[in-house]
Amino acid sequence: MVGPLFAQSAWNNVTFTAGEVREPGRNLPRSLLIGCGLVVGLYLLANLAYVVTLPLAGIQNAPQNRVATAVMQAALGPSGTIIMAVAIMISTFGCNNGLILAGARVYYAMARDGLFFKRVGSVNNHHVPAVALITQGLWAAFLVLPRTVTINPQTGANTFGNVYTQLLEYIVSADLIFYALMVGAVIVMRRKAPDIERPYRTFGYPIVPLIYIVLAALFILDLAYLAPSTSGIGYLLVFTGIPVYLIWRKRTTTE
Repeated sequence: MVGPLFAQSAWNNVTFTAGEVREPGRNLPRSLLIGCGLVVGLYLLANLAYVVTLPLAGIQNAPQNRVATAVMQAALGPSGTIIMAVAIMISTFGCNNGLILAGARVYYAMARDGLFFKRVGSVNNHHVPAVALITQGLWAAFLVLPRTVTINPQTGANTFGNVYTQLLEYIVSADLIFYALMVGAVIVMRRKAPDIERPYRTFGYPIVPLIYIVLAALFILDLAYLAPSTSGIGYLLVFTGIPVYLIWRKRTTTE
């Protein structure tokens, strides 16, 4: 499930720019529903193509779990591999465009709230949070460094894990924690502040949020059991944020 979960990852990033969206009460829910719906539809169509083109054994044993590449190679031969590589690059650039622009605003907002370095909360002459963008780039570069290593007991040779797969495993595990907390915050806020204005409706409340939290918790536990090394990195990154947040908040309140 790591693949489809990653395909839907960052579904909420459009909300990071809510302050600059016209009529957010109407346009944000619409963009979330349309965006997620398109991704789900494309993913189902892709999986249909896999099932139609490859036998079950070919899907299960695709080299490095790259089923799409195996499908293109079966359909078009060696040139299919090149076409798929180009398509992945184009998709990656589009994904990066959204993640970079939206993610930097989180660092910027944290700094403006006194929970990160003040410099990160500044903008340059073009009104762009350049320091936040640079900070995000450095952090992204750091995240590709942790790798799992398997030692062959017979030869003593070291085998490094696939960096792309491992990135997915510890990013998705960390994402699920934050998504569950975010959905849980809907329930908490409705109890703590029942009278504030709520322009966004929550369909099926509270059943739908509770179902999401339960499913996310099951996935988190499942990843911890099946991929403890890589998902453990994701959990460690999340939990190290707790003491950092507490220290920063205490520092802010004492100034």
